[in-house]
Amino acid sequence: MILQQLINGLALGMVYALIAVGYSLVFGILRLVNFSHGSVYAFGAHIAMVFVGMQFGIIPALILSIIFTGVLGIAIDKIALAPLRAKKSKAIAALITTIGVSYIIQNLLMIVFGSQTKFFPKLFDYGNVHIGGVSISTTQLFIFGVSLALLLLLTFIIRKTKIGLAMRAVEQNPKAANLMGIDVDFVITFTFFLGGASAAIAGTLISGYYQVVYPTMGFLAGLKAFSAAVLGGIGILHGSIVGGLIVGVSESYAAAFLGGGYRDAVAFVILIIVLLVKPTGLFGKKGVVKV
Repeated sequence: MILQQLINGLALGMVYALIAVGYSLVFGILRLVNFSHGSVYAFGAHIAMVFVGMQFGIIPALILSIIFTGVLGIAIDKIALAPLRAKKSKAIAALITTIGVSYIIQNLLMIVFGSQTKFFPKLFDYGNVHIGGVSISTTQLFIFGVSLALLLLLTFIIRKTKIGLAMRAVEQNPKAANLMGIDVDFVITFTFFLGGASAAIAGTLISGYYQVVYPTMGFLAGLKAFSAAVLGGIGILHGSIVGGLIVGVSESYAAAFLGGGYRDAVAFVILIIVLLVKPTGLFGKKGVVKV
């Protein structure tokens, strides 16, 4: 029972980590909490559903969802946030804007797709694998494997590539990065594309796991992923991964031992406890200031 719930929680936690990475990427560059990210996640799931319904197959549908959702992430920045940066508006203005954008996307999804829950086909369901009394579905293995591979790819991009070096430079000091010839606007655009792409993948994986998709699916998932990002230390990639795993495992154990009605609250209880002990999160550092 305990091992079974651990497996369930790890698979779910990897998806939360993917969503949390989107929060951390944007916060690391702009010091902005992008509260529209949950709705972007729901948008990615709906786009995947459309192309799966058109018999494209899950892999092509996922790729197209990544492209469309990444472009949506860029559009959010260019249309809603870049003008605020140009006017040097206060951070609270951008924060409120992302909340407004979230509801706009959510309502557009309702207009286009309706507010009802819709079916999403199960991903790579080839039965279960039994190991020492623990049953692992092939869907869980697929989710865990895909999430792990993509998180490793994101880590590689940020740590080992030129664009990743530029992202880290902009994170440290955008003015100095601009003086050194780095295109700060392009780095921000690329960051929003990555955030949208990770949300699209997470939305597709979760929809395939639970076999449902609906316009408001990003609200609670977005809050949990934000909690995971803060728990690990928002702005820190590996912190988001650890935070996502903790949230996923705690949710799985809460559902098993306390009942499904308590599963959503446990993640936030853990978050509050950690922040009371270490306000910067598990891997966060004090004194990080944007110049």
